[in-house]
Amino acid sequence: MMRFKQSLQLPRTIWAKPSYRSLHGKADLERVGPLVSVLKSRSVVRFRGPDTVKFLQGLLTNDVRRFAEPAAEKGSSTLVTPNLATVSAPPMYAALLTPQGRFLYDLVLYKPPRADEKLNETGSAPGSDPDEPFELFADVDASVLDELLDTFKRYRLRAKVEIENVGEDFYCWQRYGGNLLKTSSDVEEPEAASVGWGSGVDRSAASASQGNNHGYQWYKDPRLDCLGFRGIFPSSTTPPLVEADKETDEKNYILWRVVNGVAEGSNEIPKGEAIPLEYNLVGLNAISFDKGCYVGQELVARTYHRGVIRKRLLPLRFVNNRGEELEQKVSPGSEVVDSEFGKKVGAVTTVIGCRGLGVLRLEEAFKRSGALTIQGQHDVKVEATRPDWWPAEWFLEYQQDSAVA
Repeated sequence: MMRFKQSLQLPRTIWAKPSYRSLHGKADLERVGPLVSVLKSRSVVRFRGPDTVKFLQGLLTNDVRRFAEPAAEKGSSTLVTPNLATVSAPPMYAALLTPQGRFLYDLVLYKPPRADEKLNETGSAPGSDPDEPFELFADVDASVLDELLDTFKRYRLRAKVEIENVGEDFYCWQRYGGNLLKTSSDVEEPEAASVGWGSGVDRSAASASQGNNHGYQWYKDPRLDCLGFRGIFPSSTTPPLVEADKETDEKNYILWRVVNGVAEGSNEIPKGEAIPLEYNLVGLNAISFDKGCYVGQELVARTYHRGVIRKRLLPLRFVNNRGEELEQKVSPGSEVVDSEFGKKVGAVTTVIGCRGLGVLRLEEAFKRSGALTIQGQHDVKVEATRPDWWPAEWFLEYQQDSAVA
């Protein structure tokens, strides 16, 4: 099957089907959701071998040792059927950094459950097979796939781990929007009963949920609950809970992320330049401060323990002087300025329609919000907002910083 092609530029329009052409923000996506998209911007890589965890543990920002634990804790983010329970750990978001602590690549790591991973009648999990090769999957930015593979292989040295592109065999999917997470995903959500995957699932139930016996399933997005559910599935099948009239273009998922203030991939998080904490990777559960050494740890730890982040990635909205939304007026890299004093506040990093993301100084972004414009385009106003998921202390950082100054 042919691989999806990755466009190097984000689309400026946000429609996939006629009914979605007018989507401009979070309220629109909540109204028509839940939606499901195959993420053509992501590819799938497999790490396999006895040194997989040790190898990734020394490279990535998160604590990969969790995947070596024998069983997941009760209340994990996996959706299961009443007769099937996985002993695999939920996914993990992580990043690979430069030795200087700058962002290179982001990954969502998954430990695929074996087909026979099912609790028995006593509630005990099956034992692991020592002869079965240990493997982890990761969805990664497809636009830098070859470069990413070369980078990991250079670090491999003598580690017993195979690294291969399996993007033709597996696709990454996202389920988002609507009211997906307003009830308990494991108990109360009415759709949860049709999500479990594995050879122990009744065949008629698996058929009804468009499943198969490979053991792949939906998980809560490891970054934020508001992002919905994520999973990798065989390219030859359609995941469960994918309704024909709700499967839509990935552009809608990009918009959903942007209005929630979440960047993804090396096109949105500048490779070799971005400081992880300014792109909110701590709040997105990508960084462990207890795991020990990894590539680029020193700068991340020093910045974190210093306590004040003056600039952060924020969701942006582009409007005219009357408050009307403007599309195709702003491009990534545009500078955001305080029009009254001519002071640079930050820069736009991502644009999709009349929405975007930008790394701005928090003090000016919130205290001078009515004066923000695009450099050289004073008819384009910039509105910055604080995402609902932000910890309260982030919002106060700029006030504390101002008081110290």
